[in-house]
Amino acid sequence: MSTSNHSQWPPKRPSKRNKLRNGTVIIPGTGERSHRQFTLRNPSLDNDLLIAFCAIGYAQIISMLSMGLSVLGNEVGFQVLSHVMILIICIGFGLGFVGWIKQRMNSPLVNVGCTLASIAIITIVTKEEAVQGGYLSSIKVVQVFKILVMGVSITALVNILAWRTSARAGLRSTMNTSAESLGDLLAMIARGFLNGTEEELSSGDYTRMDKDFKASYTKMTTNLREAKLEHYILGRETIYKMDREVVRCFEVLAQSIGGLRSAAETQFALLKELPQDGPNSIQSPGGTVIYSPTLTRAMSQYLKNTRDKAATLAAIEESEELEMEDRASAEEGSNCSSATPLTPFRAPSEIFELFIALLGPSMKSLAYTLSEILRDPTFGPPPKYDISINENFRQSLKDALGVYNDTRTSALRDLYKSIELGRARTEKIQADIEEVAAACGHFSFSLQNVAEDIDAYLTVLEDLKYARANSGHTWRWLKFWKQWEKPAVKPDPNDPDQEALLQPSAAEETPIRPVRKSGMPSGMPAEMMNRRDTFNWDASPDASSFLRSFSQWCLKAMRFLARDDIRFGIKVGLGAMLWAMLAFLPATRPIYKHWRGEWGLLSFMIVTSMTVGAANTTGTARSLGTLFGGCFALIFWAVSQGNGVVLAFSGWALKNPPLGRTTLLAWNVTVLYAYSLSQKVDDDDDDEGGLNPMMGEIVYHRLVSVNLGILWGIIVCRMIWPISGRRKFQEGLTILYVQLGLIWRRGPLAILLNSDSTRSYMRAGEEKAVQRYALKLDALRASAKSEFELRGPFPDDAYARIMQSTLRIVDGFHAMRLVTSKRGSLSAGERALLLHTAAERAQLCDRICHVFQVLASCFMLEYPLTDAIPSVEGTKDRLLGKIYQFRREHQPSLAAVKEDDQEDDAGVNNNDSTNGNGNRNGNGKAKLKPPKLELHVTAEEKDYALLYAYTLVTAQVAHELQCVQKEMEGLFGVLNDESLLLR
Repeated sequence: MSTSNHSQWPPKRPSKRNKLRNGTVIIPGTGERSHRQFTLRNPSLDNDLLIAFCAIGYAQIISMLSMGLSVLGNEVGFQVLSHVMILIICIGFGLGFVGWIKQRMNSPLVNVGCTLASIAIITIVTKEEAVQGGYLSSIKVVQVFKILVMGVSITALVNILAWRTSARAGLRSTMNTSAESLGDLLAMIARGFLNGTEEELSSGDYTRMDKDFKASYTKMTTNLREAKLEHYILGRETIYKMDREVVRCFEVLAQSIGGLRSAAETQFALLKELPQDGPNSIQSPGGTVIYSPTLTRAMSQYLKNTRDKAATLAAIEESEELEMEDRASAEEGSNCSSATPLTPFRAPSEIFELFIALLGPSMKSLAYTLSEILRDPTFGPPPKYDISINENFRQSLKDALGVYNDTRTSALRDLYKSIELGRARTEKIQADIEEVAAACGHFSFSLQNVAEDIDAYLTVLEDLKYARANSGHTWRWLKFWKQWEKPAVKPDPNDPDQEALLQPSAAEETPIRPVRKSGMPSGMPAEMMNRRDTFNWDASPDASSFLRSFSQWCLKAMRFLARDDIRFGIKVGLGAMLWAMLAFLPATRPIYKHWRGEWGLLSFMIVTSMTVGAANTTGTARSLGTLFGGCFALIFWAVSQGNGVVLAFSGWALKNPPLGRTTLLAWNVTVLYAYSLSQKVDDDDDDEGGLNPMMGEIVYHRLVSVNLGILWGIIVCRMIWPISGRRKFQEGLTILYVQLGLIWRRGPLAILLNSDSTRSYMRAGEEKAVQRYALKLDALRASAKSEFELRGPFPDDAYARIMQSTLRIVDGFHAMRLVTSKRGSLSAGERALLLHTAAERAQLCDRICHVFQVLASCFMLEYPLTDAIPSVEGTKDRLLGKIYQFRREHQPSLAAVKEDDQEDDAGVNNNDSTNGNGNRNGNGKAKLKPPKLELHVTAEEKDYALLYAYTLVTAQVAHELQCVQKEMEGLFGVLNDESLLLR
């Protein structure tokens, strides 16, 4: 039986076995475990073949079209015009479309296919004599086609017959590796929190494990995409869908464990904050100031003893002796806790000490159980990779989570009892104590979320195991006629008997369009541009309607042509036309042929990039690679004396890092070409030695041609519609900050009050769009630093720190979405608490949205900031005060202390306190009167989890915004009230 409800997130997939899964209690093994790691060395062959044949087919169409235009022009007597049409259609449009596809798809495999198509088009259109002479000849076309097909076929045979690899096998291997890395990360985070130190999270082992997981997760997503074709060819579409669910579980687990680390780091940051010497300081009876230190040495010794005892537990013990030992340990902890709360807290760090003393053993047990479940290899050894799931893990997890939940509830209740004892505190100290207590609660609930995600992960693995054993080969994707079948009849909206019980919201009906997979953001969105294009016409109602319509149509057409991807395609086509023109002019054709201008045109197609910085980076790397490739070609040719075996070995050594692919172009166009000449290939190239290749001339011609093509590509990117990476980065960062501010303005918790069931404040697909957009911006920043401007180099270090803070803000948005979506419905206590703090939360949302928009404007305009950007600290402290006030009035344990109070007096006091602190601005405006039901609600500890997470995530977002603000002040400066701007 699952520990998570069916309404929780991620939702459980329906089981195909129609029966409950049973298990007995078992301790996850503590012995050594064997982990096998396999690396996928080659991409999926199916993708390669599909892209390669598409590229060959496109190149053949363009080649035949060029020959047809030449023959048609020769017959009608307009040969020059036919050459112009060939340049415009076959070179300008043909290669321009290749460049547009390359930018649009932004995939390494597609880039290879585009290069393949470019080679075929350039070779036939610019070198074939039939195109120049205007007669029909299929010799060269068939020759190039055979060469391409033979190369692709040999590649396919080698991949199939020699050391064959499979994307499906690689997917299974990377799943094992990813799960093991996540288990190690989870164990280190929990150990660091229990020890009360950041050493675990900042250690080299943690960094290495994090890098290992990111690398394995990247391979896993690549393998999943490539395994899709393998599954579909085999007719196992169901298995692919289940594999996709497993990968999604890994994504959710990684995000949850990241949220757990964020909660731990928040706790450590709060413990580091020392109260300033002043009126808000706490003084001991002797008159000395007490600060907030980290954990004391005595507490460390206590934790050491606790960990020693918990090490024998490790998880839920099955034998009776160990259960008695657990109870004795719990009684010892309760005896310790019963004495601890008698002394009121004088420093926030004391709260953390008590929390660890109460919850440490059960937290240790649960974390160990979770990490061992992840570390256990799910998939067996190759080639079958059979799924092996310990059937008792589910019950073990259930029992460990049950004990943890009971202990956590008791620990949080005792914690707030102790806080209640110290009534004589300033508002600032009380807010600090409440914040540390909230951080403790947030970490405990975050660990519970991880446990629920692991439970969902086990469910999907069991479904995958069942599907592999029972599903056959279907090939449903071949049954195209089923797509034309009549769809199911939709219910009549006017028939009350067919009315849906739950009406979807507008946000759910219109999911966010995913961000397209491109190397660069698309610029200012239409939502921000439409009003700017029409407000002048709206301000002139007497203007001609025809003139307005015609102007708007022209403006839309120009906006379309001004799109970055359209401009890039036109730019590539225009640059290729100007270069290929040398092959059609009688005066320059001999020069083009002698200096092998086709390799320069191919280099131009490779180097051209969307931004100037990317073109500079690619061009520099290609130029150096060409130089090294030419030098190595001379050396290896002299050593090998044209021997094919030695040349093959040297080519294999040359392709490996650090030289890599950048040297292969020069190698291929020199050594392989010279070898073909020495083998008596009739290529009419006597100017370079014929049967006795003149290697120096060959290398010299290729180096000049390739480097001129690289230089031409950089010039075109810089001179023809230059797209500045710096400008695109600033625009993208501005749009991202405006979007984040608008999302937060909705109120992560306010939306829950307007529906019967909880749902996320982020619409479907919005989170992935934001994350992908942020990652694209970070990649764009790397290319922007290669751009040269007279204003100076790009401040990459400062913007790198800004992007780090931005990515942490995005992670905070994700953490908030997880918290709000992991509940089936709001409890009465949660609803009452949200109503009680609605005004403070609304003000926090307004403040943060305001800061986002101020920073976005500064990014776009590059203007200095003022020193009057609003802070959220005061509003956050008021929110913590309202939470504490609500707890005093609705805590079950505190209600027993006030059992002698009269119910009527309690109701009056609650009304008075609400009116005093429930205002939106604190000055009597927009009073929020909670409903009468709130006065009779008893809130449990789990009811505070939403506001725990909201307060801490808000504090994290505000802190990162302050870091961004400081970086921008260092970049653009600060305006003070003495600045004179009028001239």
